[in-house]
Amino acid sequence: MTKITRLFDFPYYQLEQHNLSAALVSKKNGEWVKTSTQEYIDKANALSRALLKLGVKKDDKIAVISTTNRTEWCIVDIGVLQIGAQNIPIYPTISSDDYAYVLNHSEATYCFVSDQEVYDKVAKVKADTNLKEVYSFDKLIECKNYTELFDLGKDTSTQSDVEKRKAEVQEEDLATIIYTSGTTGKPKGVMLTHHNIVQNILTSLPRLPLMEGTTRVLSFLPLCHIFERVLIYIYQHAGVSVYFAESIETIGANAQDIKPNLMSVVPRLLEKVFNKIYAKGSELTGVKKSLFFWAIKLGERYEPYGVNGWWYEFQLKIARKLIFSKWQAALGGKLHTMVSGSAALHPRLSRIFCASGMMIMEGYGLTETSPVVSVGMHANQLFKIGTVGKPISNVEVKIAEDGEILIKGPNVMKGYYKDPERTASVMSGDYFHTGDKGEIDADGFLKITGRKKEMFKTSGGKYIIPILIENELKESNFIEQVMVIGENQKMPAALIQLNFEFIQEWIDRKNYDINKDTESIITSSLVKERIHKEIDRCNKRFGKWEQIKRFELTPDVWSIDGGHLTPTMKMKRSVIIKHYNALVQNIYAD
Repeated sequence: MTKITRLFDFPYYQLEQHNLSAALVSKKNGEWVKTSTQEYIDKANALSRALLKLGVKKDDKIAVISTTNRTEWCIVDIGVLQIGAQNIPIYPTISSDDYAYVLNHSEATYCFVSDQEVYDKVAKVKADTNLKEVYSFDKLIECKNYTELFDLGKDTSTQSDVEKRKAEVQEEDLATIIYTSGTTGKPKGVMLTHHNIVQNILTSLPRLPLMEGTTRVLSFLPLCHIFERVLIYIYQHAGVSVYFAESIETIGANAQDIKPNLMSVVPRLLEKVFNKIYAKGSELTGVKKSLFFWAIKLGERYEPYGVNGWWYEFQLKIARKLIFSKWQAALGGKLHTMVSGSAALHPRLSRIFCASGMMIMEGYGLTETSPVVSVGMHANQLFKIGTVGKPISNVEVKIAEDGEILIKGPNVMKGYYKDPERTASVMSGDYFHTGDKGEIDADGFLKITGRKKEMFKTSGGKYIIPILIENELKESNFIEQVMVIGENQKMPAALIQLNFEFIQEWIDRKNYDINKDTESIITSSLVKERIHKEIDRCNKRFGKWEQIKRFELTPDVWSIDGGHLTPTMKMKRSVIIKHYNALVQNIYAD
């Protein structure tokens, strides 16, 4: 049996233990195209042979940039890693200038791109990099296609050279450099070894309810992020079929096709899904509408393991049959687990989705920790709403005197590439300083309470933890995004991006005389009064010094392309403040 010590051991393990006919599945030209475990390995080996012919050496860097998750990404990943080179995944949505920075900083020699849009951005900067060639997954006129490498590597007589390279790769060798999107400054190159990631995979695996040969997984979170990438390796070990969504917009349709049992999500996606469900429920009338809101109120009280008693569980059974079953049906009808990461999930959302029968297991981790530190699991009493579960078995979590979460374990990165000073600044001996604040409760569950760098003081000397207030405000269906500001000011305030889609439906439902264009909505006194009500509701949960006294509505949607958000949907706070400086000045004008 293959002993797994390096990332490329996972598909070989799958071949021995499971040998799937549908290991990786992508949709092409309207059809789901299955790649078996054997074909996956054969193509990876052909690619490895081709790269050796091109002169790729141990520790060379190969960049991969893909707009969507797809089978080709995984083939390239294994083909690169098993010859001792490193896979450098790059977020597709960053600018051409950032492409140039990452390509040059990593000294990448070859680059794989998914499509025309990504190729155009790379082509724009290629002359200023060390790139020898670019290959595309899609067929493009001006770019070599990656299938040409299968032809170049078709001679299996050179496979012995690949095997020799594989044998030389040690578990402590560098596997990948992941450039974190960062909310400020240039991206940091996080160096992760095979050992870092493999140990994290094997220890995280028992926390997922995967059934060999029967579980179907829908994958759409970016593979360039370590969270989804580690999950793909976990799925390979467990012998389950991975279906790649065409895009984040087609998740619903793709889920209807494949009927997944499990998928990973981020809180923003769950918020959007819930807002759409809520908006549709609001359009109902009579008994149907009453039942819909009864089910939601029931969901808001959800506690696992029957804590609420038999009468609650009886009502929940009815709600699942009458209302929540329709939610499940919209996502294929078989979805039982969603793993949530990347940002804090509001407990209300967790309760409602769990009540619906789609359990949300929230986890915590960072790129620098490969990434999993802790994750919930419904089995074995390892799930508690409002927490990110208990730390996995080989990871030690310590809370510093100032509340910062410190991590020690085999998952902690090798360091930041070409940046020993920055590496030293986040390490105390074997402990990595996360920059997050948290606490461990009496039962051993980890709770995230904020981001150390995002805490600020008002001019009155009071500390504000913005994420707590922001999460409370985002409970509102009227609010899509919100950023609490007020450092060194007399009071906290908020910049708010409205949920324009919900508000347009609200205008129709109430028959208000408001034009539904963005400008009319953000200047409407009726809309502002409604947002005031939402803020008043939120303020009741906080101390006087924490309460939002003023707010401004921003005229556009905060997005990755607009520069407001990182590729993992975190707010770029400094960018947002700079972008809306006039609104900030207006808030604190007197």
